[in-house]
Amino acid sequence: MVRMTHKDINLRPKIALYEPDIPQNTASIIRTCACLGAYVEIIEPCGFLLTDKRFRRVVMDYMDYENLRIYKSEEEFFKQKRNERVILMTTKAKKLYTKFDFKKNDTILFGRESSGVPEKVHNKINLKLKIPMIKRYRSLNLSTSVSILLSENLRQTEYLNGFRN
Repeated sequence: MVRMTHKDINLRPKIALYEPDIPQNTASIIRTCACLGAYVEIIEPCGFLLTDKRFRRVVMDYMDYENLRIYKSEEEFFKQKRNERVILMTTKAKKLYTKFDFKKNDTILFGRESSGVPEKVHNKINLKLKIPMIKRYRSLNLSTSVSILLSENLRQTEYLNGFRN
């Protein structure tokens, strides 16, 4: 795992999870982000504790609190992000992620597995993207969606240059 510091947070993507409710998905996302050098932000309340055995089984030893920030509320999150670009991933978006220019400091926000984000959060964010899917299906697994978007962000920003191949 590449060690990151708080000084380089602005040089890498951030994956934000709005009130996640499936511990295994959150753990898988933290593990993916650890391996790819992305920062993870969790907006509480979560639907589980970080001590949950299902969470621990998947996150293993990839949990690094230096690369994780937990916000106590959406208000705290948006106050911190007031001068940053937040992109909401939603099936309700019109624009595809493949038609978007990512930046190194982007925060990509994902909603709850069970319900997405509430309308008030939708209203706070101008940049909304979606992953194209076959029409008869509702949505991808959250961890899969994060992997797709993080990979595209890293590809576009060339963040992974210099990492082990």
